[in-house]
Amino acid sequence: MKFSNPMANAVRALCMDAVEKAQSGHPGAPLGMADIAYTLWTKHLRHNPSNPDWFNRDRFVLSNGHGSMLLYALLHLTGYDLSIDDLKRFRQLHSKTPGHPEYSYTPGVETTTGPLGQGLANAVGMAIAEKVLAAQFNKPEYAVVDHYTYCFAGDGCLMEGISHEACSLAGTLGLERLIVFWDDNGISIDGEVKGWFTDDTQARFQAYGWQVIANVDGHDHEAIDNAILEAKKCAGKPTLICCKTVIGAGSPNKAGKNSSHGSPLGESEIRATRKALNWHHEPFDIPSDICNEWDAREAGAAWENEWNTLFKRFNEAHPRLASEFTRRTVGQLPEDFSQSANSFIHSAQAEMQPMATRKASQNAIEFYANLLPEIIGGSADLSGSNLTMWNSSQPITAENASGNYLFYGVREFGMTAIANGISIHSGLKPFCATFLIFMEYARNAVRMAALMGLPNIFVYTHDSIGQGEDGPTHQPIEQLATLRMTPNLDTWRPCDAAETAVAWKIALMRSNGPTALVFSRQSVKPQARTDDQLHKIEKGGYTLRPCEGEPDIILIATGSEVPLAVEAAEQLINLHDIKASVVSLPSPSVFLRQESTYQEQVLPPHVTCRLAIEAAHVDYWHKFVGPAGEILGLDSFGESAPGEVLFSHFGITVDNVIAKARKALAKRNTF
Repeated sequence: MKFSNPMANAVRALCMDAVEKAQSGHPGAPLGMADIAYTLWTKHLRHNPSNPDWFNRDRFVLSNGHGSMLLYALLHLTGYDLSIDDLKRFRQLHSKTPGHPEYSYTPGVETTTGPLGQGLANAVGMAIAEKVLAAQFNKPEYAVVDHYTYCFAGDGCLMEGISHEACSLAGTLGLERLIVFWDDNGISIDGEVKGWFTDDTQARFQAYGWQVIANVDGHDHEAIDNAILEAKKCAGKPTLICCKTVIGAGSPNKAGKNSSHGSPLGESEIRATRKALNWHHEPFDIPSDICNEWDAREAGAAWENEWNTLFKRFNEAHPRLASEFTRRTVGQLPEDFSQSANSFIHSAQAEMQPMATRKASQNAIEFYANLLPEIIGGSADLSGSNLTMWNSSQPITAENASGNYLFYGVREFGMTAIANGISIHSGLKPFCATFLIFMEYARNAVRMAALMGLPNIFVYTHDSIGQGEDGPTHQPIEQLATLRMTPNLDTWRPCDAAETAVAWKIALMRSNGPTALVFSRQSVKPQARTDDQLHKIEKGGYTLRPCEGEPDIILIATGSEVPLAVEAAEQLINLHDIKASVVSLPSPSVFLRQESTYQEQVLPPHVTCRLAIEAAHVDYWHKFVGPAGEILGLDSFGESAPGEVLFSHFGITVDNVIAKARKALAKRNTF
């Protein structure tokens, strides 16, 4: 009988039972990939269920995340902290078995997957991290970084554009420790994919520079095993193993059909499937002998102990290198980081040189990258415009992976998802860069970083109509607002070198979520500050220019519009006898996490006359100015012209700030 292996069928049984109990889920892929999973997880995958975070474990990514029950069944059977009761709560509120794999929810889940193709890109990032760290730390006889990244991917993953971006780069970088299994079942939700997916996938991956192992029977354990062994022998190339499978394998009436893809099989079909598989056990009942064969805890402990012994010898031979390895892989900053950062911030403040904040960012990268060798930068073919390279940056190549900079090419989405994988792996602190407008290509990966709480840094330059002559296709309008509205994403738009230095410091210190750093193309005037004001930048917002007594109006500004607000405030005070203060608000989300007493100190509730100034969409600022306030910004796309011309054309001028301020003051009396 084709599907006679009881260990693989234990996976099938748990998957169809959990989906049926939830009355929700995707049984087709788990049933179809059970044989591949059995072979990989019992014969090749090195992991320790008792310590899911053991550093040198092989990474496993289920890119086709809708098949989540496959992963949960494997984790349960091999001995992770995932009980039968957890499986019975599949897709229920606050369970450890959500509808798609969620990073940090379930022990053993390496990354959040669901948006197809992103898990594959994450796997590329993990493989990059493995290769870079191995090049930086491994010594003869001490291969302390020595593991594989395995990824399951379906037809849908390979249809997504991100798979092209990520896999093309993976081939260029020669990621030989990356092994991807293509679940070639020919079925998606809409039916047979031959109506919309006729790519020569094998030729495509060969063109990327991958080893391709074709025509593997995805239900033949020996064939799968041999393919994995062949993949491991390949030097200098990632491997795609093309597994021909039957979706819903084992189901007499739904196998090979899209009806098994995204709906429970149904009670009668499950009974028929049990009979066809010769599986005569009750739902969620796995015989003890099968459980014992699956249990990987003893083997996992032995693998980890073997590595610990190796690392002990590595520490004895190379103590300083071992100490640095430990610091980086546990995510600790150097003890003197904060002190050194503060010294740099004070020096940036003291210089008082006009410059574009993208240039100030480059200066910050130069400083922080020398302080933190774990920083790994990169840009989507805009390094010279984003100003993301520094004096000691070295490109990472297939031949030499010991560097610290990735040339991603024009791959914004792939770049961001790859950076997510690098971050998840541990040991490296990635940042990646593009123009702010092209964040749109990467948005879903940015969202995934926020959802997973990854401490990634996204560098976005050319932040407004100040971008200039390239025109409205390159000028961001609504992007700042949408970044700021993304939960768990901190967005900074600094106004000068000092605020930029602080923004980088806080981003590097953050451990529970990503940060977007948004910088100007054009030069901006630096601002004078007291030491107290300099310290308060870290709070995300502060009073930059106070006035005598209580202000009549508060001007709120960010980035390149802060000098504009300061000049306008001075004229309001000196020429119009209007007491105006200026609040710089480089990171509203950070500001809103401060104690209410501090927020009210900066923005007193009774001072209702407020004007927000930013060369971006106006709608974000209503919550800060209230009904009595005014907003000077944009609600239309830009134009093609020099930046200074556009600021005048769209009314982002001192004169218009003053006019808007007077309008707000006049309106105040009606509220």
